[in-house]
Amino acid sequence: MVWMKKSYGKSPGYHVYTNEDMKRVGWCLGKNIKIAVIPNGTKWQVELNINDKIHLDPEIRQADEAYKKMYEYYKYYYDKHNKQ
Repeated sequence: MVWMKKSYGKSPGYHVYTNEDMKRVGWCLGKNIKIAVIPNGTKWQVELNINDKIHLDPEIRQADEAYKKMYEYYKYYYDKHNKQ
């Protein structure tokens, strides 16, 4: 029997969000726009999944900056489709 050391996933930590952020996230998810922070080596990258097509933001960032960019993308798509 081979015993393997238990491995743990990588976490970017926690990011504080606002109610306005959550409103935008909920709207985007309802429109099949999903944005996530994914690991890239020791840093993080923002992945956009729009109607099941994957796009990667080319910049690789520290976790806090990647989270900030993720919410900027949610705001961008929310604002783009909700012009008044």
